[in-house]
Amino acid sequence: QVQLVESGGGLVQYGASLRLSCATSGGTFIKFTMGWFRQAPGKEREFVAATRCDDGSVYYSDSVKGRFIISTDNAKKIVYLQMNSLTPEDSAVYYCAADEPPTYGNIRRWQSYDTWGQGTQVTVSS
Repeated sequence: QVQLVESGGGLVQYGASLRLSCATSGGTFIKFTMGWFRQAPGKEREFVAATRCDDGSVYYSDSVKGRFIISTDNAKKIVYLQMNSLTPEDSAVYYCAADEPPTYGNIRRWQSYDTWGQGTQVTVSS
């Protein structure tokens, strides 16, 4: 059974950086697609970034492209989200998610993912 645990959230000021981590256990990490999503109060869950662990391909939403970087440590089975130039609009609960074999869905749709972490709060003050 796959389990995901996020960490690294917090309260930061406008323009600051944060790095989120998502530690995984169970399953075969190299076969996962790992995604980061976020959800602000009263809003729908939003795609942020994703990566295919087997070939390292990465995908970003337009709102974070150029500011956020998704990466993995395949040996440690951890996925990271480096967030730079944060603004109050980035404030949300951030979730990591795993899309596991044998089938894979649309990488940008939260419905494609099989397992979710508990979430970590990111708050950016102006």
